[in-house]
Parts: sequence; structure tokens; C-alpha cells
Amino acid sequence: MELVDIEFQPSGKRWLLRVYIDREGGVTIADCERVSRELSRTLDVEDVIEHPYALEVSSPGLLRQLKKRPDFERFKGRLCKIVTTTAIGGRTDFRGKIVGLEGDEVEIREKEDSYRIPLETIKKASLELEL
Repeated sequence: MELVDIEFQPSGKRWLLRVYIDREGGVTIADCERVSRELSRTLDVEDVIEHPYALEVSSPGLLRQLKKRPDFERFKGRLCKIVTTTAIGGRTDFRGKIVGLEGDEVEIREKEDSYRIPLETIKKASLELEL
């Protein structure tokens, strides 16, 4: 099981602790329930969260965010959308297939054009649906 991301934010009078998990072959509802039970038990014993909160365990979904270098390696060949903090070739929005990683750059291909995007300039990246 892989911890993909954690969000902790106010949600009304309580806070929401959202934990995203994944594994090869995908996550089942039973996986989410098991991780939720185990994590809830641990958080209750350790008592590390000061606010009243609700715990939610979920898969990252079909349009999962790509946040770490291994994400781009794992989803090589898949369609993604990348938004950068600085312009590359006069653009900050890209949508194409992940070709691979070379050094600290992810290469994506949009139809005939390829772009090398430095990982440090990626503001947001996520998988896209391929129809």
C-alpha cells in the first residue's frame, strides 16, 4: 500500500483528514476500510490531532494528481495535464502523453510536439481520461 497524499483542512465545525492510498492493481473499498480502521485506532491512541476531525480514506481516483518523481515514471505512456509556474515555450498549460523522465525533467508529447518540463516548475499535474 502506498500513501499518495494527505489533506487536513477545516470543514464546518470539524476538520477533515483525507488520506489517499494506492497500490498496484488499484484500491478496493475493503482496502480503504482496513486502512481507515487501523489509522483511526493509531490516531486515537497517540492523540496527535488537537481538533475534532473526520477521517476519510480514499483512492486517488482516475484523475489522480502526479506529485512525485516516481508518479511520472509509473504512469509513463498515460495522458496527463501539467500546469507550470513559469512559461515554457510561451505556455504554462500542457496536455500530452508522458514520454519519460530525463534528469529532473518530464517529457510529454502533444501530437507532433514534445516538451521537457523541469519538475521544479510544475505547479499542478494530473492524469487525464483517454477516450
